[in-house]
Amino acid sequence: MAGNKPKKLSVDGTDEQPQDGAAEIVRTLQTFEAPAPVEFTKEQELRAYGDMLLIRRFEEKAGQLYGMGFIGGFCHLYIGQEAVVVGMQLAMKEGDQVVTGYRDHGHMLATGMEPRGVMAELTGRRGGYSKGKGGSMHMFSKEKKFFGGHGIVGAQVSIGTGLGFSNVYNGTDSIALTYFGDGASNQGQVYESFNMASLWKLPVVYIIENNRYAMGTSVSRASAETNFAHRGISFKIPGIQVDGMDVRAVKAAGDLAAAHCRSGAGPIILEMMTYRYRGHSMSDPAKYRSRDEVQKMRSDHDPIEQVKQRLIEAHGVSEDELKDIDKKVRDTVADSADFAQNDREPDVSELWTDIYADEVPQAAE
Repeated sequence: MAGNKPKKLSVDGTDEQPQDGAAEIVRTLQTFEAPAPVEFTKEQELRAYGDMLLIRRFEEKAGQLYGMGFIGGFCHLYIGQEAVVVGMQLAMKEGDQVVTGYRDHGHMLATGMEPRGVMAELTGRRGGYSKGKGGSMHMFSKEKKFFGGHGIVGAQVSIGTGLGFSNVYNGTDSIALTYFGDGASNQGQVYESFNMASLWKLPVVYIIENNRYAMGTSVSRASAETNFAHRGISFKIPGIQVDGMDVRAVKAAGDLAAAHCRSGAGPIILEMMTYRYRGHSMSDPAKYRSRDEVQKMRSDHDPIEQVKQRLIEAHGVSEDELKDIDKKVRDTVADSADFAQNDREPDVSELWTDIYADEVPQAAE
């Protein structure tokens, strides 16, 4: 009959009645609701405070060493974004994997990698996690299930998807936390990875750290869709937009995402609304944003200050106790810096190591 809408054919070949266009759009755009922030105990708040403070003080020291010429190449600091990786780490369990891009020092420390080893790698010393050959952007720890920082924008998304595949292949219930930024979200391999992860129901949590500026261009100027939680819609991947400056909100979203992946439901996207206080790298003067904008984020939304205030107001922790934590953290960071400046450089023979596998597996007869 004239005017009737044609029937649609579903994926499995059966007839499917068409839906009203507006209703279908609403259905398609549905994302998970962000859960309410979890309530932390005093012990959880203290752990989050100490872990975030370690990252903050470590990055401040790394910036100083870079300025003094002890760190060469590129150096991307994580100052301001500490709640993302610390909150997600609180939602992980033994066996879960982490992979990220080149703003990676905070992720390494959050997974339990030693400050000495991380700082020594920054200065190119033999005590570094990659024996001084990787530098800021290319560290790795098999023991901590940290599968690297990666210098190619968006490369880690495909690697994280492969880690998720390995979990299914090996029959584990581990999940792969795959971190990338708002800038990397526009890379083509990201969507190829999304497609495979959704098709094969891979246990991957895609964590988009939206710090608003990529390499210096604001999200609104670079992305047609600025709600990155919607980036998986065409691949049937649900997404959640999260307050990435509140470690409790991150933990709540991380718990939900981990349960989703472990249930066999496939991948999920967490868009962490966060902010970096420094430039894209140490060579970036960040003139594309105002000092007032940065200061407002520091004063109103700083992730460490939020925890500090809760410890004082809700848990009765004194300023002296918090100063003592800060002192211990500073001592740890100072020790890592001393070690990194005085450790020996790699022997020239290191140029020939870690190129091939020590043993090549033999094919079964």
